[in-house]
Amino acid sequence: MSTYAPRMRNKYHDEVVPSLQKKFNYKSPMQVPRIVKIALNQGLGDAVGDKKIVDQAVEEMTMISGQRAQATKSRKDISNFKLRRGMPIGARVTLRGERMYEFLDRLISVALPRTRDFHGVKASGFDGHGNFTFGVKEQIIFPEIDIDKTPRIHGMDITVVTTAKTDAEARALLTEFGFPFTK
Repeated sequence: MSTYAPRMRNKYHDEVVPSLQKKFNYKSPMQVPRIVKIALNQGLGDAVGDKKIVDQAVEEMTMISGQRAQATKSRKDISNFKLRRGMPIGARVTLRGERMYEFLDRLISVALPRTRDFHGVKASGFDGHGNFTFGVKEQIIFPEIDIDKTPRIHGMDITVVTTAKTDAEARALLTEFGFPFTK
């Protein structure tokens, strides 16, 4: 009986671990950094006036990630934005395990190359602790989204959380996975 394993998980064990072990002189394969989770977040400023925008965003995030997304609610009142505490203003989803590897595969091989005028992702999104955050301007780069049925185009933030201790280790890890950083 054969069990399914995502392509990126196999690539991690077969190619990434030996390569990084050699590059950073790790004594054990367990020292090699790995991706823990990928968090997708969409902030929707227009949602203050129309709650349907949040419902649409939750549905789209669910289709993109393959996992049910949550609506995020505001934490405090901001009168200038007509915002009340507890109003839905965004959508988020956190991916781990097989779904994380599947999403990473689709992101690198399909979605990012579909971005208009794509020259790579800027490497300025590292936080000093081995995590990488970048933004996508349009959710329609994902093949699961039907452009004709999408009333609004929203961007989203994607955060890749790793066990790397430094940004150099995290960048090497993501580069080994095939992440398209700008030169």
